[in-house]
Amino acid sequence: MNKELLRILYLATADFALPSLQALVEQGYNVVAVVTMPDKPAGRGHKLRESSIKTYAREVGLEVLQPERLRDEAFIQRLRELAPDLGVVVAFRMLPEIVWSLPRFGTINLHGSLLPRYRGAAPIHWAIINGDQETGVTTFRLRHELDTGDLLLQARLPIAPEDNVGKIHDTLMHVGAETLVKTVDLFLQDKEPEGISQSSVDEAPTPAPKLTKENTELHWDRPTNALHNQIRGLSPYPAAWATLTFEGHPPTAFKILESAPLPYPEGTPAPPAGTLVLLPKGRLAVATLDGLLEIKTLQPPGKKAMPAAAYLNGLR
Repeated sequence: MNKELLRILYLATADFALPSLQALVEQGYNVVAVVTMPDKPAGRGHKLRESSIKTYAREVGLEVLQPERLRDEAFIQRLRELAPDLGVVVAFRMLPEIVWSLPRFGTINLHGSLLPRYRGAAPIHWAIINGDQETGVTTFRLRHELDTGDLLLQARLPIAPEDNVGKIHDTLMHVGAETLVKTVDLFLQDKEPEGISQSSVDEAPTPAPKLTKENTELHWDRPTNALHNQIRGLSPYPAAWATLTFEGHPPTAFKILESAPLPYPEGTPAPPAGTLVLLPKGRLAVATLDGLLEIKTLQPPGKKAMPAAAYLNGLR
């Protein structure tokens, strides 16, 4: 089968999915429709804002479907009329079986981790939070249980000590686009590709749960490197946060966007965890379980991110 005859249904909303859609279109694959989330209010005026997926799809003349409910009968009927051969999901939402089983070859998913590691909503974040030195992408066959389907292809990416989630995300989405195209190519062969069961991989499944206010808070009674990795793994979005109390000012919740681990100065008694420590040249650190964590960039409520030294100067 040539790529013009393989009818692809593309389901995505997040920016992570845009390079993959662009790659399929620009390389001549037959994307018959794009399914994306309904437009949502955004900004102070609460005007409806469409996803970058929808914007691009309209620009290149693709049909766009935005069902409120994925089980809606009119939506399902339109999918049947489109008669897709292959469904492709990238950074979307849980699909009911009636949708993912509808294409002739079923549906494949591009996931931002080396499955079975980091099944769930935030795989890139958790790889960095947990201090991993490597991550990657996986394509796999979709099934009912989240991120558990048979593996098709994987590509690996090293995580450098200075990388944050923003940098890895932006690199992985292009690695993912290349891997997805290679995966779709497998369906052009005479024989449908067989996947590898995740249960046969010598790697224990790990979760990548949704990020919440609770699991993004910094607790200073933890090791310095763990806190530093948490900040890297949440920067720039949604950002780790902590309540800091400066003398003469009420406790305030700050987003912490950049940090650097430091040892205690020799001969200096260790202050209690959570103590603010002023460093030379107007720098700021916080005492942790086993050292100091310099706060290099923070964001006060309602303001833009700034160097910690600039914030301290404003306090003075």
